[in-house]
Amino acid sequence: MTMLQLVGVSKSYGDQQAVSDIGIVAPAGRRTVIVGPSGSGKTTLLRLISGFERPDDGSITLDGQPLDSVPPHQRNIAYVAQEGALFPHMSVADNIGFAMPRRATDCLARIDDLLARVGLPTSMKSRRPHELSGGQQQRVALARALAQQPALMLLDEPFSALDAGLRKNMRDMVETVLREAGIASILVTHDQSEALAFADHLVVMQAGRVADAGPPQRLYDRPNTAATARFLGPAIILDGDIRDGLAHTVLGAIRVDATGSRRASILLRPEQLTVSPVQVGTSQIAEATVLSRLYQGASWRLKIACPGLDQPIDIVTSAHHVATADTVHLRVDGEGHVLPEKT
Repeated sequence: MTMLQLVGVSKSYGDQQAVSDIGIVAPAGRRTVIVGPSGSGKTTLLRLISGFERPDDGSITLDGQPLDSVPPHQRNIAYVAQEGALFPHMSVADNIGFAMPRRATDCLARIDDLLARVGLPTSMKSRRPHELSGGQQQRVALARALAQQPALMLLDEPFSALDAGLRKNMRDMVETVLREAGIASILVTHDQSEALAFADHLVVMQAGRVADAGPPQRLYDRPNTAATARFLGPAIILDGDIRDGLAHTVLGAIRVDATGSRRASILLRPEQLTVSPVQVGTSQIAEATVLSRLYQGASWRLKIACPGLDQPIDIVTSAHHVATADTVHLRVDGEGHVLPEKT
């Protein structure tokens, strides 16, 4: 089972600590995504894994073999850059064939097969990179990376230069190709929605360290820190008193994933809130005021102010009858997540 493992990896550039004490495992055939804001150390990690940089401390192993003294071209790791980085003087076929073993006898047939895998016609084989669209160039770059038959594929923000519709199509295609090939991959991105959609295993980086790691749904629903919660999506964080499995907050009593009695911070996502007109006999449900609403076709985006909350919150709802300046009730669906206490 191919597995990349980083243990205690650190790297500095002069007085600047790029990454510190990083521990990551990428199992065979799985998609690991590293997400974080600019400057969090994501690209530095890829350069360390690929061999373009050497760590100051820690170890990097692939299939249990240390990579410390292995040069980049012998690591059996493919790298797909943000711009594709195709050789401009070579045709599509030559770009793909460049990554194949020199003695391969089935080179032409494999090029045709790889083009088909990434959804390109064989009629494009003679074209040069400048004759391709951005999406086509990225497909060729992926085909070239697959031609290496790597144990691991690194993808450095490969979709960031594409428009929104093409970006999703490319992401879905890459996911399918990697799954069918059984290749472990590490994708670096600053796009939270892309990270959540692509990842089997998600790593959130902040200031050169791993802030949280695990299945994407766990990180979104039950992150370890408020910073991770806010980074991965809109977050409502409330102070509450926990008693008997309920957190008593400004939004009323909310079921939580904790027991005991204590004061804590509770995480809710906006999609857990339901808006309804004020009704007699429901005083236990929090009241709020609609500040504005924006029509989105199938739904409305409401900006709502609730007494006790520092900032207005955005809620997407199908409640078309709710108007600006209305007073509404907010109901919480599901459980709130009790954020771990700071240590």
